[in-house]
Amino acid sequence: MQYAFNKKATFNYEVLDKYEGGLSLIGIEVKSIKLKRATLDGSYIIIRGGEAFLINASIPAFQEKNTPEKYDPLRPRKILLNKKELQKLSDTESNKGLTMIPISLYNKYNKIKLEFAVARGKKKIDKRQSIMKREADREIGRTLKKNR
Repeated sequence: MQYAFNKKATFNYEVLDKYEGGLSLIGIEVKSIKLKRATLDGSYIIIRGGEAFLINASIPAFQEKNTPEKYDPLRPRKILLNKKELQKLSDTESNKGLTMIPISLYNKYNKIKLEFAVARGKKKIDKRQSIMKREADREIGRTLKKNR
């Protein structure tokens, strides 16, 4: 089951590699994610000290009144990956023009997983081409639907 999806990720970025990792969360965040209240817009992933972190992802508290005072919905969350993946990601992070962006939060074997990608930013021309392709596909779908 998919809980959150970053719609602008595939539009603004060209996806090169996809990865999957677990998230280190607290109980009120898990409940909030399962209610689909998390947003991944504007978030990104960094590697610091041999660990990966999800930065700027908003996960509001499950119940506002029962939330600890120091709870920050935008706090950095640790992404759980193995050493080989971390090493590969730290090597790609050093490349110019590449970034790591979250794509979706979903459930797998009763665990909340984060799908993220190593991506390169699209230029304006590329975005226009993807809009034109999408509209052409819609038009083809409409004509096929009318001919049935």
